[in-house]
Amino acid sequence: MLASLTRWSWRWGPVVLVMALIFVASGTPGRDLPSFGAWNLLAMKGGHMTGYALLAASCLRGLVRTRSVSRRLVILALVLTGCYAVTDEFHQSFTPGRTPSVVDVGIDIAGGATGAGIWMLVRRVRRQFQSPDLGAPQADDGENR
Repeated sequence: MLASLTRWSWRWGPVVLVMALIFVASGTPGRDLPSFGAWNLLAMKGGHMTGYALLAASCLRGLVRTRSVSRRLVILALVLTGCYAVTDEFHQSFTPGRTPSVVDVGIDIAGGATGAGIWMLVRRVRRQFQSPDLGAPQADDGENR
């Protein structure tokens, strides 16, 4: 029982942590948000993209385990990310000085797709460098065609 809880926490703990951080950030009243002057719009939307990139990457990490990354798992991670983005915007509707936005949901999903792409790229590169025969010439035995 404890081993399975530990395994679950190791896989899904980052997802819960990122969700909690997004929840706290979206619950911050508008008057308490920092202002970045001329860069405010870029900082706010960049924050959306970064948070949801981390969320999608965390979801993929939780879903994949040791299996190869399939299109179905990537889509599932993006659906989970998109669903959380919708609930986050709903949550913002109750926060003073904040308004929900369909555009923000789109930015969140774009961030999620970016995070999933980066996660898959990093995973592929790491696996190449962890290969036991890295740099060894491939023998052409006719079976690799």
